[in-house]
Amino acid sequence: MPTTVVLGVIGSDAHVVGVTILERALDAAGFEVVNLGVQTEQAEFVAAATDHDADAILVSSLYGHAEQDCTGFHDHLENAGVDAVTYIGGNLAVGQDDFAQTRATFESLGFDRVFDPETDPTEAINALRRDLNLTTEPDRLRVTS
Repeated sequence: MPTTVVLGVIGSDAHVVGVTILERALDAAGFEVVNLGVQTEQAEFVAAATDHDADAILVSSLYGHAEQDCTGFHDHLENAGVDAVTYIGGNLAVGQDDFAQTRATFESLGFDRVFDPETDPTEAINALRRDLNLTTEPDRLRVTS
């Protein structure tokens, strides 16, 4: 069974370029990618994760209001019985001067990893491989037991 990743841009954010680049990088790395696009509500992430039995959920936000958009996100995942690794990345806070504080904020909201807007997609892919205990097999990545 392929490793499935749901990704999208949360809230009212309409920045599409980063999520498109990430989708292509994840696909090239062997992941099955469900790209929800921009202006994605929390419920859409939960539904997609449930429908596709997602191993990971990657949330993007570049307009600086991610904390508002992500409050309660993990409660919705838990209530739906979704057990997936969750990452968030981008320009997560207006005036984001101290990324260590931004990281702490989003970790306290339940995200497993928090990435700044300068993160190379390979860093997220390598983190996914570690966090999901993946090994490379022909064609697609598999979860090891």
